[in-house]
Amino acid sequence: MASTRTEFFDDPNAPEPNSLVVAASAVVTDDQGRVLLQRRSDSGLWALPGGGMEMSDSLPGCAVREVKEETGLDIEITGLVGTYTDPRHVIAYSDGEVRRQFNVCFRARAVGGTLALSDESTELRFVAPSELDSLPMHHTQRLRLQHALEDRAGPYLG
Repeated sequence: MASTRTEFFDDPNAPEPNSLVVAASAVVTDDQGRVLLQRRSDSGLWALPGGGMEMSDSLPGCAVREVKEETGLDIEITGLVGTYTDPRHVIAYSDGEVRRQFNVCFRARAVGGTLALSDESTELRFVAPSELDSLPMHHTQRLRLQHALEDRAGPYLG
C-alpha cells in the first residue's frame, strides 16, 4: 500500500517530529508565466515538485533531480525563492515518520524533457497564477508560490 501523508501547521495536536529531511522544491514557470504543479498521490493536494536531498546531491541539484523524477522535465535553476524551515510545520506519513519541514525553494525554467506522471502524482499541469486559489493546496505551498510570484528583491528566510 502506498504511503499517505498529512500536513500540520501550528497544530497543538500534531504528532512530535522524529526526523528532519533536507529537501528542495522548484517554482518552474513557462514562457506564459504559468507555474508547474503536481497533484500529489499521497495527499491529493496540489504542490510544487520537490523532495528529499540525497547524499550525492547539492540543494540545486536535488531540485533538478526531483523535478525530472516527478514531472519528466529538465530544468535550469534561475534563482532562490527562499528557505522554509518553520518548526510549526510537520508532515506525518502513514509509515510512522513525522518530518519537520526543511525546504529550500528555487526558481526554475524548463529547458527540455516531456511532461510525464510519476507514481508520486496523479496530475501535472502548468497553472496560471489567477487559478492558484481554486486548487486544494497546503498553505505552506501557497506561501512559496506567493513569494515566487511577488518577485521579491531577496529570498524569503523562514
